[in-house]
This record gives sequence, C-alpha cells and structure tokens, in this order.
Amino acid sequence: MFHNIDRIAMEGEEKRSLAPYATLSWQSRGRVYPESEHAYRTAFQRDRDRIVHSTAFRRLEYKTQVFVNHEGDYYRTRLTHSLEASQISRSIAKALGLNSDLVETITLAHDLGHPPFGHAGEDELRQLMKDNGGFDHNLQSLRIVDYLEERYLDFRGLNLTYESRVGLFKHPELVKEAQARGMGKFEPFKSPSLESQVVDLADEIAYDNHDIDDGLTSGLLSEADLDKLALWKSVRKRLKLGASVKPEVRRYQVIRALINLEVTDLLRQSEKNIRKAGVKTAHQATQIDRFLISFGPEVKADRDQLRDFLKEKLYRHYRVVRMTDKARRFIRAIFQVYLERPEQLPPGSQQRLKKEGVHRVICDYIAGMTDRYAQGEYKKFFEPFEKV
Repeated sequence: MFHNIDRIAMEGEEKRSLAPYATLSWQSRGRVYPESEHAYRTAFQRDRDRIVHSTAFRRLEYKTQVFVNHEGDYYRTRLTHSLEASQISRSIAKALGLNSDLVETITLAHDLGHPPFGHAGEDELRQLMKDNGGFDHNLQSLRIVDYLEERYLDFRGLNLTYESRVGLFKHPELVKEAQARGMGKFEPFKSPSLESQVVDLADEIAYDNHDIDDGLTSGLLSEADLDKLALWKSVRKRLKLGASVKPEVRRYQVIRALINLEVTDLLRQSEKNIRKAGVKTAHQATQIDRFLISFGPEVKADRDQLRDFLKEKLYRHYRVVRMTDKARRFIRAIFQVYLERPEQLPPGSQQRLKKEGVHRVICDYIAGMTDRYAQGEYKKFFEPFEKV
C-alpha cells in the first residue's frame, strides 16, 4: 500500500538520521519574503527546485570553464560541471550525516553568477568594474537568486532560505562585501557551514579531475606528463590496467579512481577534524576559523602538485591563452559599446539604468550571457553584414 510522505515526516527523518552538527531544514531562518511551507517538500528541497527551474541555471548549458563553447561538444560546460559536482557533494554529505538537500542546493547554485568564457570572462568583468562596485561570481550568484530572476508576483528573485543564500559564500570576507553592497543581512562567521564547505571541496574535486579529462581529450595534456605526478601514477599503478585496454577506457578508470581516492580521504580526515574540534551544532562549526572539511596532509600535498601541473600545462597552454585573450577582448568590446550607447541594451535593462547605474546594469547583462550569445552580440556590433 502506498503511503504519502509529507514535509513533516521528512523533517522528522532529518532529526533522526542527520548528525547533530548538520543544518536542519525545519530550523531554517526562513526567507526574506515569508511564504507558507510546502506540503511535500522541505525548505531546502524547495530551494533546489527553484534553482533547477531558473533561467540562470539553464544558461549554464552554454557557459564554459576552460574551453570556449564552439571548441567542441564533448567538453564540460558549467551545467555538466554543476551536475557532476552535485553528485560528489551529495555523496560526501550523506556519508558525514550532513544535509544533502542543502548541499545539492548550494552546489547547483554556486556557478550561476559566472559570466561567459569561464575565468577569462570573470577576470575581464572584474577589471571593467573595479571602480564601480567590482565583480565577484559568488556575489553575482547571490544577486541572481535574490534579484535578477523574475518569476513571482510578490517579489523579485527566487526568495531562497537564508541557509541556501549564505551558503554561496566560501569565506567570511564575502559577507562584509555583500552587506556593503546592500545585498542583505548576514550573520558574520569564521567559516561557512559544513554543508557549504563540502560544496567548496567537491567543486574542486570535480573540476580538477574533469579538466584532466578535457585536457587529455583535447590533446593539450598527455598521459606521459601525468605519469610524473604522484597522485596519477599511484592510482594508475594500483589499477594494473593492461595494454589491451582502450585509451579512453583507461583514462576514465584512472579519473574515476582518482575521484574515489580524494573523496575517501576527505571523509576520513573530515571525520577526524569534526571529532577533534568537538563540534555539536551547526552554528558551532561556523565559529571555528578553519575548514573542518578537508583532505589529509598527504593527499593535499599530492593535489597541490596536480593543480600546479594543470595551471602550467593546461591553463597556460598557448591555445587556452589564445582562447581566453580573445574572450576578454569580446567582453571588453561589448561592454564599451553598451557604455557609449546604453540605448542599445534591451528594454528590461534600460528600465534599471537610473536606479542601478549604467555599469552595474551592463555588468549584469553581460554576466548573464552564454558563450554563444556573447559571440553573437560581438558579430552584430562589429561585422558589417551581420543582421542586428
């Protein structure tokens, strides 16, 4: 016989099954605009669903990290990365007894504020906005869920819970910056919630390993170079993959084992840290001035070596440098066109110019673009025979 499981039952299950230091949905500080609770979803599940149905989330499909969208269909996008990071973060959260719904929510929202063209786009917008309030993708994610999304009759934004919103901040300095910009009131913390810490490191695990995969697929990285790294070499040796194994299968198996090794180490070290710190409540964890979710010293050292390798061999590869430099020129040129003639902005953006200022409105508009849309705008402005 089928039995309905309502929100009250789900909240009761959280109380029974989660660790004492987990963030519980029924203890949420609520939303900026009060709403009645949903009958069959917890507050954090509702937040997650609002993010999944948002315009900004759909746009992640055509926003890239390292390789610009037109370089190929098989490279990661912000959307596929967010889904892969979500899988890792949920697994970690469940193993540690943390709130996996809140973790999933923060993971799916953490990249919403990224502009087109990956880190190059963010670097350029930061430079263009340095004298006009600055740009940070974490704060832009908050701006999207608090203000830029328009879906409801009574308020702008998605009206997420306090915990989902503050979970977008990776470090305490962002709280001060958000409040200085009038982006809401947040209680100061020394470290983000344990759920937010899980998202931060799951994000790192996902993009490090997936950048290796994309780098190998593109030919910018070689397995011969990776064999010089302690982490890669030890995992590959342990797998004992024969010469008959196809290269793409071998690569997948090594990357899969790498992710598993890092997650396992993270769980072991984090459990030790939490136990040693004597953390008993979710709030207590935020008053400790270091991450309790962390890797062990040996794996951390190996990961640092891996990340230095990626920086040198992939992110500074001449083809990637060409892509990023071209991307920055696109954004700079488009920004300047709008700045000189703001009437070329769409009507919705023009309506906000007097209240929010031309620089912030242009920044919001460009940050919301996909790679393809930004390339299309550039063509419309600078190629004489392109339709506008």
